[in-house]
Amino acid sequence: MSTQISRNTLADGREILFFHDTDSPVVPLAEDQRSAEPRPSGGQLRFDLLTGEWVAVATHRQSRTHLPVAAECPLCPSAPGRPTEIPAADYEVVVFENRFPSLGPGIGAVSADPSHNFAEVAAESALTAPAYGRCEVVVFSSEHNGSFADLDTARARTVIDAWANRTRELASCAGIEQVFVFENRGEEIGVTMNHPHGQIYAYPYVTPHTKVTSARAVQHRRETGRALMADILAFERRSGERMVLESAHFSAFVPYAARWPVEVHIVPHRQVLSIDELDETEREDLARIYPETLRRIDGLYSTPTPYIAAWHQAPVNCEDRAAEWLHLEITSPRRAENKLKFLAGSEAAMGAFVGDVSAEETAARLRNVQPRSADSMPAAEPTNEDGHR
Repeated sequence: MSTQISRNTLADGREILFFHDTDSPVVPLAEDQRSAEPRPSGGQLRFDLLTGEWVAVATHRQSRTHLPVAAECPLCPSAPGRPTEIPAADYEVVVFENRFPSLGPGIGAVSADPSHNFAEVAAESALTAPAYGRCEVVVFSSEHNGSFADLDTARARTVIDAWANRTRELASCAGIEQVFVFENRGEEIGVTMNHPHGQIYAYPYVTPHTKVTSARAVQHRRETGRALMADILAFERRSGERMVLESAHFSAFVPYAARWPVEVHIVPHRQVLSIDELDETEREDLARIYPETLRRIDGLYSTPTPYIAAWHQAPVNCEDRAAEWLHLEITSPRRAENKLKFLAGSEAAMGAFVGDVSAEETAARLRNVQPRSADSMPAAEPTNEDGHR
């Protein structure tokens, strides 16, 4: 299966890519009819000496589009007299450079830790770098309403192929250390556009969370000779109590120490480091189990549930490739029909989470959700202590 790709350039010079569903005719590209406005200058990276972390400062994002009505949505197809970010009367999946990026448009390398420079000169310049990187928008459908959960298998597969393409290309750019594919869904999460879409960030450094989890994985393999995620996956499959769905190539489960009221991890059974390493069969399987997991999350309540879906891929230049393992984490702060979990003192200040519900309770509720479509996958059956159904 091969997803066809068409490339073009928007009026201001940003790149745009069209990913076509299999067997879908490739329509000739149209030119962006808007006037070429200057792109905002890049932001700035500032190094936090206390934590050893880079912080991006992107003040130009204050003027970005905020919750437009459908008639003014910049992600909908262009129409006569109303050009949008996507110069096409219709499309399947589109990826383009963000007009209001947190990182970029320049791409280059930054120091992993400029502390020694500060120790020598004690100046702001020693802790500052250009906000190198790239931020892209991934639009799942030309339809303004809906969500990833509403995509059929063919369209979900096209999105997965788009993620794989962008992961591979961005990881090959000089200076890029990590590629992060994610989706923010729901105004409660902070989305600024309701049209179904996700994003991709290509960072010039390894992010703080990934530094921690990668170091844990490396340590575990050094001590045991095994991949940490392989042991976690075996632990969850053996228990079965927190399993939500299982397919031939993926398991979806609520992790034992879940931090959020709704938290599901989707893990491939075969060790791969990034989305582009998934083979054809695995991508087809993922295109079924991922939307089904989202449909079950939406089925918990009478209204759609806000969430963040975050793909955890190995750093580009990871220390030990045999220790890394691709996985998806879906989290939601929704703890009841009309209640959200807010990060207060312990979580926000100390990073010490307090769970509102047990992982086992959440998993049972997700298994009991009635599938919305006839081709939905059956929920996983809990196992006993011996791993038998």
